[in-house]
Amino acid sequence: MDYNTQREKLILPEYGRYVQKMVEMVKAIPDREKRNEQIRAVVQVMAQLNPQVREMVDYKHKLWDHMQMMAGYDIDIDSPYPVPDRKVLETKPQPIPIEKRPVKAACYGRNIENMIKLIAEREDDEAKREMIRALALYMRQQYLIWNKDSVADATIFADIEKLSEGRLKVPEGLELGAVAADATFARPGMIQQNGGKNYKKNRNRKRKK
Repeated sequence: MDYNTQREKLILPEYGRYVQKMVEMVKAIPDREKRNEQIRAVVQVMAQLNPQVREMVDYKHKLWDHMQMMAGYDIDIDSPYPVPDRKVLETKPQPIPIEKRPVKAACYGRNIENMIKLIAEREDDEAKREMIRALALYMRQQYLIWNKDSVADATIFADIEKLSEGRLKVPEGLELGAVAADATFARPGMIQQNGGKNYKKNRNRKRKK
């Protein structure tokens, strides 16, 4: 049996093994004019196999760079673009540091914690009051996504003060207003169609069972 694990490693798996072999075959053609003709055909095949690449800015340049990578950067052709620098394309990016501090409330997430921290550092003024109200409205929305169908303003306000460890106080008299009767909040990644009607129908069906 001939397994892929026993074959030569693919340089760019998204194009498949046949395209890589095509590039290698063109690279071995002795006639330069013929190589130029055939490599242009290979690049066209690459574009057809990966139509999503056409959404990129200057996608033709990207295709020719990919072809050069599969050819080992030493194919002798008249390329419309300069040969890319191997170090630039193959150097791995620096890893993004991951925040190791645990999230205090999963239903709100780390971004809300960061927002609370920034708002708490501001001086008290009307702008800060509006920021707190906007924050509370967003937190209420997130709360309703992951928990239940209603929540008191006092609960959200208490969560703000708890997450800020007492550094952010909700102004007296602040009100969020009632949630619209037809409001629906979908969890991240959940597709809503027809303005959320399908999601609402599915949720009602589950309640009746």
